[in-house]
Amino acid sequence: MKKAKTILTIIVTLFFSILTINGFQQSVRAENLPIVSLGTSLTANQRSGTVKTLIAPLNSASYQTTTINGSDLVKYLNPSGSNFTTNSGVWSSAMIQKTSAGSGINVRILPYEGHNNITTITADQYKNAALTAGITDANIYVTSAIPIDGSGALAGVYAAYSKHGEELSQNQVNAAQDEMGTLSKITKENKNKDGYSDAQLNNAVAGAKQEMGKIGNNVSDSQIHDIVNNQININHLGNVINDNQKQQIINILIEIRNSGALKDNHFKDQAGELSKNIEKNAKGIFDKINTPENQNLFEQLWHNISDFFSHLFG
Repeated sequence: MKKAKTILTIIVTLFFSILTINGFQQSVRAENLPIVSLGTSLTANQRSGTVKTLIAPLNSASYQTTTINGSDLVKYLNPSGSNFTTNSGVWSSAMIQKTSAGSGINVRILPYEGHNNITTITADQYKNAALTAGITDANIYVTSAIPIDGSGALAGVYAAYSKHGEELSQNQVNAAQDEMGTLSKITKENKNKDGYSDAQLNNAVAGAKQEMGKIGNNVSDSQIHDIVNNQININHLGNVINDNQKQQIINILIEIRNSGALKDNHFKDQAGELSKNIEKNAKGIFDKINTPENQNLFEQLWHNISDFFSHLFG
């Protein structure tokens, strides 16, 4: 009888151990699932269509959903100057999928039922903003059931991070939203100008972030000024970007430094991956400007200056 009780105790212990292990495994899997953030103003049909659009890249893999409302916009976007209320409508939606370490940030704007309803913010602007906010190694997909500028779409991504206990720095989120607005405004002002593309502008900013990251959080205002000048030249925007626009870029990069973003050890490497990503996706543009002659003229000079600063402050 005693032996039977002992065997029963072992079986029960093993049974609950298996349940515990399986529960832990399910918890881990849930934490790693992509998260679909849906605007609360979507109708039932729009919600269904939005989910269908956002999860298409997953090829039937599992995912989680969360809803973004006016309170989320107030929490994440009002500190950067927006004027949302708890009753504000939310339509733009996003999905974030964590990827392997070192893969960087990739963003795709997905058409909703054949229409690109994100009217203002570009994929590259989202990428730079996500990097500034502190997001690393992720695929981000954005869509909207109605035409909208898209400036609030990342609020869903910020909220998704919070859902998993990875609260982002509000100072970095503020800088990210300001950056997105600044770069969007500059692209709008230079629309249809010869020698200009949004990819070049965002690559210049990503390159500047990488150079700032090499120096670290002590990078000075004057160094940021020099970095911006050189990145604008490297990306062949020197004859397009005016002094006012250049100063706006400098100001936003100073804000990014002050936000504490450069304290993250991954920031420099993520910026480098972002630059590679932008150049890869706009290969036709960068093949034309990244000739050996142009690289010798601008990049070699700047690499020498950058290496000097890196060794001086590294």
